[in-house]
Amino acid sequence: MINKLKNLVSGKNSLVSAATILILTTLASNVLGLLRDRFFAQKIPTDLLDTYFAAFRIPDFVFNILILGTITAAFIPVFLEYREKNKEDAWRVVHIMLGAITVSLLGISVLLLLLMPYLVPLLVPDFSAEKQSLTVELARIMLFQPIFFGFSYLFSGVLNALKRFFVYALAPLVYTAAIIISTLLFADQHGPSALVWGVVAGSFLHMAIQLLVAKNIGLKLAFSFDFSHPAFKKILRLMVPRSIGLGMLQAMLLTFTAIASALGPGAVAIYSLADNIQTMPTAVFGLSFITAMYPTMSENVAQKKIGEFAHLIWRGIRYLIVLLVPAGIGLILLRSQTVRLILGTGHFGWEQTILTADTLGLFSLSLFSQALVVLISRAFYALHDTKTPTVILVIGYLISIGLGWWFAPVAGLDLGVPGLALAFSLGSFVSLLILYLTIRGRVSELAALEKDLGLFFRNLFIAGIALVAVVQLEKIVIGGLVDMGKFWGVFVQTAGAIVVGSLVYLWLLQLLNVPEIELIKRFLLIRFFKLSGRQLKNTAFELEDASERHN
Repeated sequence: MINKLKNLVSGKNSLVSAATILILTTLASNVLGLLRDRFFAQKIPTDLLDTYFAAFRIPDFVFNILILGTITAAFIPVFLEYREKNKEDAWRVVHIMLGAITVSLLGISVLLLLLMPYLVPLLVPDFSAEKQSLTVELARIMLFQPIFFGFSYLFSGVLNALKRFFVYALAPLVYTAAIIISTLLFADQHGPSALVWGVVAGSFLHMAIQLLVAKNIGLKLAFSFDFSHPAFKKILRLMVPRSIGLGMLQAMLLTFTAIASALGPGAVAIYSLADNIQTMPTAVFGLSFITAMYPTMSENVAQKKIGEFAHLIWRGIRYLIVLLVPAGIGLILLRSQTVRLILGTGHFGWEQTILTADTLGLFSLSLFSQALVVLISRAFYALHDTKTPTVILVIGYLISIGLGWWFAPVAGLDLGVPGLALAFSLGSFVSLLILYLTIRGRVSELAALEKDLGLFFRNLFIAGIALVAVVQLEKIVIGGLVDMGKFWGVFVQTAGAIVVGSLVYLWLLQLLNVPEIELIKRFLLIRFFKLSGRQLKNTAFELEDASERHN
């Protein structure tokens, strides 16, 4: 029993089993995230929630620029490259990164601690003096988070590179659970401060559980400050373009926060809450799958298997479209019901519900493009090219920032908070188009895989139209049978629409012989019917063969 538990926690995962683990745990994590937001809405007035979400921006800016871009785009490819030659050299790279994270994050956190009273008024210029003061206090506490997350994401990078996904996938559950517990126990007495200390505790636990597993597979907690090492220099070269891209994303979010601070009480919170809801399908069905794919993509490039690399990209593109296009349609059709179920409690009134639902609907237009942007960007990272996707993403973010200033304020089109979501979606579409055309030119094998694209989109259109018709009909029928003024009435209508619409959509795609349906079915079989290791391996081969035959 103990050996089985150790194997589950520290054992190596195949692409299919890794994606299954990540999808299921990401689903659980996002469900917890929605519960967290529901408790936020229940315990904290929306006006005060503004301060919590605004306080997040500056620490999150630091984490995204210094850590997230480094680990995803730079550390994993370099770590795997060194590991192909010598395992000890690969661990040496990890030790240097531990030293770099310590120096950079501690130094910047101390600096921000001192500068926070001057930065917050620039971030939320239209907050009252009292709200600005509270935001400063919360942001200072939140500076612990990027420090803990810095180390945690390095450990995640090691686990991902070595295809150990279980604890990596479990860590967000622990993080979110800590925030929920802190909110339930202390928010009534301490307000937004309880939420922030929950974030700090959660980020520490996120780090601690991954450190334990990383040590079991060979990591020694040693710090090296040899910043002249060739591997560190290469990581920096790969990191800089990615950090610029993430910096522009954060600049967009900071700009949107500043715009929202002038749109009335609760506007910052409403934008953030709608954004949290719309990220759930993308994270569950998109980012988890991409995370599982990325080490294999990097290995294909390292081994010069460009044909397999192209096939993997193409299978990922089709899979994400099949799942996220209907998810976007469903969120648009059920946006009001979704917001009522998740946030319609406590201090969250009807006016906030309508505004959040409108914002959610415009976010949902770009679910598929958001995921595909990440997938294609990772393809470039696997090719050790972080500059190209960065330039393209910067273009998209600049478009979103410009449109945000035009759409949302009273001086522009006066669309309010929903205008920010629309600006974000349009920027995402532009980024996707340019990214795909560019990777298609770089990886010439992709063009040959497009021959059945017309048939694929025809089948998707037929299934999508059926989905819309079924969901709308179900809303009318069940809405007339239940009390829509009650939580359970809204829940029955929403759950019924999701279940019936999904079944009809998947049935039609099965009828039309879309091979991605087989991929989804096999994930469920592997997880719930416990296929053996040999069956799992055969399943992966069958899925690859089916996809290649279809193309």
